Amino acid sequence: MQQNTDQDSARIQVRKLDSSGAGFQQQLSTLLAFEAETDDAIESAVATILADVKRRGDAAVLEYTNKFDRIPGGAASMAAFDIGQDELQQALAALPDAQRAALQVAAERIRVFHERQKQELNGFTYTEADGTVLGQRVTPLDRVGIYVPGGKAAYPSSVLMNAIPAQVAGVKEIVMVVPTPDGVKNRMVLAAAAIAGVTRVITIGGAQAVGALAYGTETIGAVDKIVGPGNAYVAAAKRRVFGTVGIDMIAGPSEILVLCDGSTDPDWVAMDLFSQAEHDELAQAILLCPDAEYIARVEASIHKLLPTMPRRATIATSMSDRGALVKVRDMDEACAIANHIAAEHLEISAAEPQQWADQIRHAGAMFLGRFSSESLGDYCCGPNHVLPTSRTARFSSPLGVYDFQKRSSVLFVSEAGAQTLGKVAAELAYGEGLQAHARSAELRLQAGVGNDDSTPS
Repeated sequence: MQQNTDQDSARIQVRKLDSSGAGFQQQLSTLLAFEAETDDAIESAVATILADVKRRGDAAVLEYTNKFDRIPGGAASMAAFDIGQDELQQALAALPDAQRAALQVAAERIRVFHERQKQELNGFTYTEADGTVLGQRVTPLDRVGIYVPGGKAAYPSSVLMNAIPAQVAGVKEIVMVVPTPDGVKNRMVLAAAAIAGVTRVITIGGAQAVGALAYGTETIGAVDKIVGPGNAYVAAAKRRVFGTVGIDMIAGPSEILVLCDGSTDPDWVAMDLFSQAEHDELAQAILLCPDAEYIARVEASIHKLLPTMPRRATIATSMSDRGALVKVRDMDEACAIANHIAAEHLEISAAEPQQWADQIRHAGAMFLGRFSSESLGDYCCGPNHVLPTSRTARFSSPLGVYDFQKRSSVLFVSEAGAQTLGKVAAELAYGEGLQAHARSAELRLQAGVGNDDSTPS
């Protein structure tokens, strides 16, 4: 066994870059380049499954679930896939005390944080001098679907992160789908659903589950939005149903970017890089630091600690293929590079992190100070761990309560207001060649139209 771990350690070759070197920008661009290859076979299979679910409903979902999840004996009806609230509570009660307490603490912290994001449903209004009232009303979505991976990849933390913001937003019905390969249910996932207030749990997965949520079946009502992570088939299905329903995002591989001034224990930084590299071979872990000697110490820690990692082969591939240790001129330049990278997770591991945080414009989540490891954010700090990847933090945000609320504009135009606004609207409508628009406004350009509208309170 020791021989194998030594070989794993020897294989890791983390690229080292220097921002002052010739060709650095091209090297960085190459490092960051990632395009999720579209697998024609997956796309074709997903298209077929979605069309079948849309056409045959429950029968198709039942057939695909029995086939792909290898349900023992084969389920005879969709009722076999429903998990009642009693079973969820039983799963919660059966957890070891430490696990149950950890889930409850994490859930409460997530709830407290997301309560602060909630926009009041009455929105805002303002009244103009002529009595016209304009405003905005905020309303929650009616039904949302949450996809939770099953089998070997079971994430109770994702249940909390996806369901709690929806509940805080006021969503009336939260439907969770989770595959159970070979009929095996994950107790922590079910317990998390109980804590998070999930309305309904259905043990289906894959593209057929996405299709059922998007189109609806005889036993599953169509939802307004689908959120949550999944494999390539799930991602392809979410991409295809977007427009019929909303989705959160199409997430790429996990990322971590560490900005360090050289004052943190190098073992800590190495392990933080590992924390994302262990997700999969395509994950990306990068260190930016102005201290060459410190970078060498982190590299030594990487080689020292890798053999102790159960997922060392995955870490080694990720770090070798997509990782980097980057020497920068100073921390100011590190911040500039960080804004270009726009990483999913950004750690500022420095003596005075706030001064550098003030320079950051683009990051999914920022972890400030030596004790703010990214892993704490994954589980229990409170902010959401569903974050933009692949440089999309330049224009998108973490999942939050606002993703489960929508806004409607409210317009009450008074008779006096119509006299002024009607002329403006008509002029613009004629300019666009839309005569009906113009006439609609002009018909109200007369005093005493006879309506007895009252300004809304």
